[in-house]
Amino acid sequence: MVQFDHFAKQYGTTTILQIDALTLPTGIYWVKGANGSGKSTLLRSMAGVLHFHGDITWNNLRLKKDTVPYRRVVNFAEAEPLFPEFLTGMEMIDLFRTAKGGALRQEEYYIESMQMQAYIHQPIGTYSSGMLKKLSLVLAFLGTPQLILLDEPAITLDVQALDVLNHWIDEQHTRQGITFLLSSHQPLAVEGLSSQYLQVERCTVTVTA
Repeated sequence: MVQFDHFAKQYGTTTILQIDALTLPTGIYWVKGANGSGKSTLLRSMAGVLHFHGDITWNNLRLKKDTVPYRRVVNFAEAEPLFPEFLTGMEMIDLFRTAKGGALRQEEYYIESMQMQAYIHQPIGTYSSGMLKKLSLVLAFLGTPQLILLDEPAITLDVQALDVLNHWIDEQHTRQGITFLLSSHQPLAVEGLSSQYLQVERCTVTVTA
């Protein structure tokens, strides 16, 4: 489960989000909110990308204290990913898989189902926005994650790729019990699975069925 303890994120003197205490059991959560409400800030804080006050815990791993073990099991895909343009997609995958302790050739299933074979060995600087999004999603599933954070995963994905992503979420949640937080302006309907809403307003977060 995810626990927030006196969490607060500020930019300068302005408080963007504040969560005194919140526990999220294992599940799939659709993070809703208007532009600028703090959805990306919440996910980036949970991923350890942004500094914040208070603490976030996944099971018994505290982000600020157990930094490396926490990051091993919490994966994150940015809304608009940026990667070194001189590396190939496969080189990025090899780097992430090694850092996350993933099994050798683990990526093959994800590359094939997203139909990335034709360009995965090309420099990332040649990728379209859709190709970059697919790469970021593959990276988010590498290793042995227990919590996957996907910020606007549907952006630039075609219908077929979105169906593949929904299948990944279904498969990993059902078989491995992985928890997902999905920030999206459109529902990611995973057949057979229900999701809770994490409503983000400026400075507040609430959970609804």
